[in-house]
Amino acid sequence: MHTSSATDQPPPAAATAHDESWRIVRTAADLDRLGETESIFALSNGWVGWRGVLDEGAPCGMPGSYVNGFHERRELSYPEEGYAFPQASDTVVSAPNAALIRLWVDDEPLDLRTGTLRGHERVLDLRAGVLRRETEWISPGGRRVLVRSVRLVSLPRRPVAAVRYEVEPLDGPAELRVCSDLLANERAPESSDDPRAAAVLTDPLTAEAHRATGLDGMLVHRTERSGQRVAVAVSHLVDAPATMTTTSDGTPDRVRLTVAGRLHPGERLRLTKFAAYECAPVDGTPADELADLVATEADAARADGFDALLADQRASLDAAWQVADVRLDGDRELQQAVRFAMFHLIQAGRPDGDRTISAKGLTGNGYDGHVLWDTETYVLQVLTYLAPAVARSALTWRHAHLPEARERAAELRLSGATFPWRTIGGRESSGYWPAGTAALHVNADIADAVLRYVAATDDQRFLAEKGLDLLVETARLWHGFGHWSETGAFHLHGVTGPDEYAALVDDNVFTNLMARRNLRGAADAAERHPDVAGRLGVGPAEVAGWRAAADAMFVPYDSERGVHQQAAGFTAQPEWDFANTGEDDYPLLLHFPYLELYRKQVVKQADLVLAMQLHPGEFTADEKARNLAYYEARTVRDSSLSAAPQAVLAAEVGHLDLAYDLFAESVSQDLADLGDKTADGLHLASLAGAWLALVQGFGGLRDDSGVLSFDPRLPRRIDRMVFSLRWRGHRLRVTLTAAEARYELPDAAHDAEVELWHHGEHLRVTGDGPVTRPMPPVPDPGPEPTSPPGRRPTRRSAD
Repeated sequence: MHTSSATDQPPPAAATAHDESWRIVRTAADLDRLGETESIFALSNGWVGWRGVLDEGAPCGMPGSYVNGFHERRELSYPEEGYAFPQASDTVVSAPNAALIRLWVDDEPLDLRTGTLRGHERVLDLRAGVLRRETEWISPGGRRVLVRSVRLVSLPRRPVAAVRYEVEPLDGPAELRVCSDLLANERAPESSDDPRAAAVLTDPLTAEAHRATGLDGMLVHRTERSGQRVAVAVSHLVDAPATMTTTSDGTPDRVRLTVAGRLHPGERLRLTKFAAYECAPVDGTPADELADLVATEADAARADGFDALLADQRASLDAAWQVADVRLDGDRELQQAVRFAMFHLIQAGRPDGDRTISAKGLTGNGYDGHVLWDTETYVLQVLTYLAPAVARSALTWRHAHLPEARERAAELRLSGATFPWRTIGGRESSGYWPAGTAALHVNADIADAVLRYVAATDDQRFLAEKGLDLLVETARLWHGFGHWSETGAFHLHGVTGPDEYAALVDDNVFTNLMARRNLRGAADAAERHPDVAGRLGVGPAEVAGWRAAADAMFVPYDSERGVHQQAAGFTAQPEWDFANTGEDDYPLLLHFPYLELYRKQVVKQADLVLAMQLHPGEFTADEKARNLAYYEARTVRDSSLSAAPQAVLAAEVGHLDLAYDLFAESVSQDLADLGDKTADGLHLASLAGAWLALVQGFGGLRDDSGVLSFDPRLPRRIDRMVFSLRWRGHRLRVTLTAAEARYELPDAAHDAEVELWHHGEHLRVTGDGPVTRPMPPVPDPGPEPTSPPGRRPTRRSAD
């Protein structure tokens, strides 16, 4: 095996303890931004998610204790009904919350809004995967105490989360009461008028069983409409002076363990809580079996101990960071932001299941907890190269919901399968059909994720067992939906592309190019696995039809302006009046009617630019430069999805300062709360986009032809960039400086090999050692493209 360099090894705990790029810190000064902090400090493992709410549960911006896929259904109502309008929507609901530990000091509750706060610091440790807290508080009665806690959601142990809570008096004896709660139907604040906010359901859970015995507790609840059952169990360890008493009690919606008594300075109460979560369909696992399952898991975690959980968490992250870490020398602030982004991607999904990743992950209830196209186009595009087994699990979830997609296609009188625009349980949840049902590109996005995953892993078993199903049914959708014109071109009319300020358009370039890849990918896969294709009823005539439609796919182009049209006729529409649009008018969707937005040349989120990012071979270098300049002047980035693809294309064209500033906007979306929506949960697609901006933008990664190619170029703010990715079972590490690019396989045997291209030169990288090539100069791209007034990203490139 080739020996990894010292810089490739995870830094020891002592080295990272004072490296602020591995720590996100919030203090008392941040208490006026509770919701934002709770999202930033959220912990999850792809199955269980705890928002970063204070241990005591108050003050609180929005509580949240989530299990992936656990939701309730609610009715949708329309002023005027229409055929095939969705009648219900999925809404994420909190499972019983096991993170709560409340403290009373001389019968006064610890509340950071009362008494005197002498010190308060919370730290999200990105290396250890824990949330640490230390608070020194003087009660209104004058009693001073020190509270410390450590919280984790176990990455290696799917159902398990835990918290260790310690309290000690500092200046005299105090009567303390600590109550460890497991609480269902926790109250949440009312939703805002913003359509991106979540609906709030009151008491969505119906109690089925509860138990409070000794140091253990358990709740089982069910939803009424979605037919789901959730069980949560807690087990405790108590380390306290013998004079303190321990009692437990329970109701259908709450079980509580109480530890009470007098503590003197120098004495300490430590309570450790181990929780386990499971959910299942009501008609699946019975309530008593689910209760026994979580109780066993919680007891096993307690038997192993909190320190063992900490050690396993660190080991799991050490392995993940070997691939996921991106070293960025030259900008310490953005180095921290990049690691924050990658940490949340690491904990967003799991490799051992059939669940996917919603737009907010398990960090909040924004967008009602829905899965959107962001998952396949942004998040899975990154995870395919960093954690391919997680990408496979997410695509397995899509495959599991093929029956609902086929039913929806039949309801819409379409061929094949039509996947939902917004969903949790597999059925369409978007009541606004012009932006939902008409956004058919979600089907090609899923197919694209399948093709990328198979290209990066060569997982032919997945392709044969699940991937081909997805490719065939989506190809059938496009072949049946499109039509042939008299000129022999194949058109897709009446669709909505990624830009939600342009609905029901004809021949959206992004949609047409994605559909073309879908059709060709399905044809190739069917020919590669003819027996499986035959079982799906795919014959040579159908494959030939897919290829013919793909070859004839119409791509609108404005020859007079020398740019592609985002959709047919887009460049002939009236221009948006930016001169009379004020800073407070953004986002436009909250201040202007869609009737006005739909008919003007104004772009919410990168659409044509995203098409160039995902299909670089479909555009010449000159076309990319002209298209970028044209659409940069019309893109207002009212969506967090825009900055990353714009950064990738700006870097490719050579506008490195603009690319760097766009990258900074994408990676800072949540840490800086740029859209004032972080309180609802993190923008996982934007965090994934930060990796894409770095690796595809400055690293120049392209793989649309099925092989790896790199055309790296670094902006002046980055002295060195190091990143890794997985390709065909190997970890490829790339180190870039202004002078050279270094490619190596640090973990591989001597005979291992990865073929790639560097600025047009074919290279073979083996386990024998690195391959180094010079970085060519960046051609002068000319003047920087202009942005709409006031919408250029903040300038960091010149700092």
